[in-house]
This record gives sequence, C-alpha cells and structure tokens, in this order.
Amino acid sequence: MENLVKIHGAGGYDSDFSDDDGEGDSSEKARERKREAEILQKPFEKGRHSKVAHRTLHLCEVDREEARNRRAHLISMNAFERHRKFVGDYILYYGGQMADFRRSTTKDKTDLDVLRENHRFLWREEDEDDMTWEKEIAKKYYDKLFKEYCIADLSRYKENKFGFRWRTEKEVVSGKGQFQCGNKLCGAEEGLKSWEVNFAYVEQGEKRNALVKLRLCPECSFKLNYHH
Repeated sequence: MENLVKIHGAGGYDSDFSDDDGEGDSSEKARERKREAEILQKPFEKGRHSKVAHRTLHLCEVDREEARNRRAHLISMNAFERHRKFVGDYILYYGGQMADFRRSTTKDKTDLDVLRENHRFLWREEDEDDMTWEKEIAKKYYDKLFKEYCIADLSRYKENKFGFRWRTEKEVVSGKGQFQCGNKLCGAEEGLKSWEVNFAYVEQGEKRNALVKLRLCPECSFKLNYHH
C-alpha cells in the first residue's frame, strides 16, 4: 500500500497521449502517411476532396460556351441573313441608319452592258489573247451569229453613216436580210438586190474594214448609194 501511494503520490501517472511526449511521433507518422499517399496516387486520379474552381475559370468556361452557341447560330444562317445580322448589330452598338449601308448601284452592269463593251464585229486571233470572262461572253455571243448577210441601219444615210450587224437565228428563220429587205426598218420582199459593201468602222479605238453583203429593196438601195 505504501508502495502504491508512493508511486501515485510522486506523480507516477503517465499518459501515452500527452501532447508533450507524443507530438513528435504523431506528426512524423502523418508526414509518412501523406508521402505514401502521394507515391501511391496515380497521375490520372483526382484528389479525395474536390476543390472549388476559381471565378476566372468559371467565367472563361461561360464565355467559351457562349461563343460556341453563337458560332452554331451563325452557321445555321445563309450569307444574306448573316450580313443583315452584322449590319443590325453595327447599327445597334455604333448608331446610324440602314440607308448608310445601301450598296451603290451606279457601277452595276448587266450581261448586256458587258456584251456591248466587249463586242467585236469580227474576231481576229489577236483579239482572243488574254481572254477575260467578259470577252468570253462576247465571243460566245459572236459564235451564235450568222455571218452571211448583214442587217443594216440606214437611218443616217444622208450623213453617209451606216450601221451593220450580223443576223440572229430568229432573223435567219424568218428570212430577214435574205428574202426580206436587209434594212432593219423595212420589210419589202420584192426587187431585192445584193450589194457588197466595204464597211469601215472604229472598234476599241482601232480602225477596221470588212466586206459585208446586203440584200436591199430599190428604195433602200438608193439610200445605201445616196452619195455615189
């Protein structure tokens, strides 16, 4: 009993869980467990506790999703709808009127305008050099014409000025220029006479000559030879 009292009285009670004696051991074990967990963790595995994403990362993901939706919306439109949307957005943000975006039509050209600018009465080999799409249109039209007899414009015969052109398929079928008078304003079919004329004209800034054949009635033949 005395021994028991002596041990207890002298403060013989001791604890394995005291902070002073066990602090070093527990921290060392914790570090070892952490090190083992890091070694055993595979690269593709995520941590046990998920971390909250940063606000900037969230904003980037939202912007990326919005851009993806906007791109899909634009792809679903045709070219005209996209153009109209962009113009509307520009006016919405920067101000203005739709009239400011109307395309100028002063320089617009039709196929007929292109044909008139590039037409040749007679195509030569040098005319076919450096062919553009405008020249190809004119050449394609020229190939469809019938170049045996001409149709004449004698409205300015007193000035000794005449206009000649080749016949179209419709005129060949109707007989205009061969079985009818070749003057475009005359339809006489009696007393027709054939003429071969030296046609001098200016084309693309160059003087040219061509022998053409005409079938004219007596009155129109008089106009053709008014100065002779």
